[in-house]
Amino acid sequence: MALLEVEDLTVEFYTQEGVVTAVDGLSYSIERGEMFGVVGESGAGKSVTALSLMRLIERPGRITSGEIRFKDQNILEMTESGVRSIRGSEIAMVFQDAQTALNPVYTVGEQISEAIRHHLDYDDHAAKERAIQLLDTVNIPDAESRYSDYPHEFSGGMQQRAVIAMALSCDPELLICDEPTTALDVTIEAQILAEIEELAEEFDTAVQLITHDLGVIAEICDRVMVMYAGKPVEKAPVEELYYDPKHPYTVGLMSSIPRVGDNRDRLQTIPGTMPDLVELPPGCSFHPRCPFAEESCSRTEPSLTNVETGQADHGDHLAACLEYTGGLTGELDYEVVVEQTDAVEKPNQLGDDQNV
Repeated sequence: MALLEVEDLTVEFYTQEGVVTAVDGLSYSIERGEMFGVVGESGAGKSVTALSLMRLIERPGRITSGEIRFKDQNILEMTESGVRSIRGSEIAMVFQDAQTALNPVYTVGEQISEAIRHHLDYDDHAAKERAIQLLDTVNIPDAESRYSDYPHEFSGGMQQRAVIAMALSCDPELLICDEPTTALDVTIEAQILAEIEELAEEFDTAVQLITHDLGVIAEICDRVMVMYAGKPVEKAPVEELYYDPKHPYTVGLMSSIPRVGDNRDRLQTIPGTMPDLVELPPGCSFHPRCPFAEESCSRTEPSLTNVETGQADHGDHLAACLEYTGGLTGELDYEVVVEQTDAVEKPNQLGDDQNV
């Protein structure tokens, strides 16, 4: 039995412009101790999915259907007190912005101690000792004295480490990391990612890592799910996804990454923008931006399909494209993506007002 099983999750936001379907029929699972990556553009539904797992969706949002089973217990059917009992203890979250996740009027150590006292029933002394130990574990220098410092006295990297220490304070079985290295420089980013990986292994914690950075996913994840417009478009083991992507959107993302020895004049871009979630295009949501789209793509919405057998939502490598159900007349020639990049007209010399 998987540690976490999400089945047909749908989250909607009710606005004056209409109903925004931020997450649409999402299903996936995470095994115990697994590093699971979720990647996609801004607006793909990654963070809304994470908040749903913690049941933190607020008005005007609402989870309208689906199940979230954690250790075979449906979180969506639990009482509020029941959810609070596992939130922070069995399921913990590292938010995007550590500066806003920390309360500026309490010391960092006290904030960590509070979570420990609440969930583990420690006395003040034991909670403080545990908090200092955690600060030391996440490589905060001179942890005992920094326990009494306020968040503004920590650098950005140290704030993120403190948030990770808080999240791990009760030995959770699932850690959700929502863009944990946002706004950090690459050196600190590498250190934070290495610490998350080491701590997850030390505490035997499963991790759901949410990011738009494919390099981060490649570095530490076992499996990855690519999201687009609230839906999963590809799921695969990380190595398979990187060496043999099967969905045109994934190929576009991969083609936009600079590589050592790359001789292209320009990086590939995906034309257009994410569709309006109030009025999604008919058929495949990606078809207006897809270089391989055919007429059938605007009529039929593809489901996740095994890329080898064509069986629906069954197997290790799945993609939501009509190519794998026999719905396209042509073949997906991904060399076209690179050729289109080389064919783009080169900009004028720097200094032309239209190109500066």
